[in-house]
Amino acid sequence: MLTLRTKRIALIALFIASVVAIAAAIYFLFFRPLFGPETPVDEEAVTPSGSLPSAQTGAPSVYTPPTTGRLEQADEIASGGVTQVTQLTSGSILSPTSCGTEACFYNPQDDRFYTIDADGNVVSLSSKTFPEASSIVWNDTADKAVIEFPDESNVIYDFVSQTQITLPSHWEDFDFSPTTDEIAAKSIALDPDNRWLVISKTDGTQTETIRALGENEDKVDLNISPNAQIIGFADADTTLTTGLDRQTIIPLGRNDENFEGLTVEGMGFDSLWSPSGRQLLYSVSGSYSDYRPLLWSVSATSSSMGEDRRSLGINTWVEKCVFASEDIVYCGVPTSLPANAGLQPSLYDNEPDNLYRLDLSSGKSSLIAIPSEDVTMEYLSLSSDGSLLYFTDALTGRLQMIRLQ
Repeated sequence: MLTLRTKRIALIALFIASVVAIAAAIYFLFFRPLFGPETPVDEEAVTPSGSLPSAQTGAPSVYTPPTTGRLEQADEIASGGVTQVTQLTSGSILSPTSCGTEACFYNPQDDRFYTIDADGNVVSLSSKTFPEASSIVWNDTADKAVIEFPDESNVIYDFVSQTQITLPSHWEDFDFSPTTDEIAAKSIALDPDNRWLVISKTDGTQTETIRALGENEDKVDLNISPNAQIIGFADADTTLTTGLDRQTIIPLGRNDENFEGLTVEGMGFDSLWSPSGRQLLYSVSGSYSDYRPLLWSVSATSSSMGEDRRSLGINTWVEKCVFASEDIVYCGVPTSLPANAGLQPSLYDNEPDNLYRLDLSSGKSSLIAIPSEDVTMEYLSLSSDGSLLYFTDALTGRLQMIRLQ
């Protein structure tokens, strides 16, 4: 029989054993290493969460940009890859054109005309200012220009003689003849019966009426051929008989000639003559191209008008193109155009372009340059030796240049 003293000793021993057991359990659950011996920690390699690494001794780290996309090395001369684009003006300019190996343009910041070369050397073409000029049309040699103003006044300025001729305010849509010292215009009187296509000497004399316009002036595009035999094109509005994807475009002869009409597949006809006038490059949009603009070429002499018509398979507007020779054309081609883009071209004025080279003799085209920065090309022109392509970026209005040779 256990005595009271024995019971107390047993309870004390049981309490001590339970404390030891609980302590052992706590150790095994919370303090014992899970996988073998603990590995020493390299304190210099640890970065506390939410803080920056501590500074190390030696040379500072260098950021290396990725080599993909537009950040790759750009070629100085166009050869089919990413190509350097040179910005020639810091501000927006108007109506650039090539003048020899240089570019000429109007600067709306100070209302003056300038020429600038590939090295950025700027020379004023005249000390005269032309405040708020809204439209400039150059002749082929860039020594004369028709300048239009918001108040509807018009002048021809001769940069060689530094003289100015005032034109009637109701004349509009001017074009210079490539071979004669003449301009063509639309004379838009208040009375539709007195609206005409007219031709005049560039000194404002010897004005001739060529074709009556009536109320159809919007259907006529002035575009004088290199031999000055054709002064423009008229939309015959034959879609009711030919369908939306086929129209007849009538060449307008200088001497009232009856040229064969051009059958075009689509709407929005716009054209560009080859240097000799033997060919015509044009763009139209139709259902066959999901109403994207598509380039075509066609024979355009008086004896072959409308023959050898073919699609070039390039989705762009002809206003983004420039002839380098009789058969070679350079065009800015949007990197992406959705369906129906040809119906509302102004919505895609800021779509980046790549530069393509088209050979009209073979019908082949090739990518010649991916601009090193996103640019939307307009007002393309070539230097007289064909080595430089000038254009403005539609987004910024700045004059840009790509070297072709």
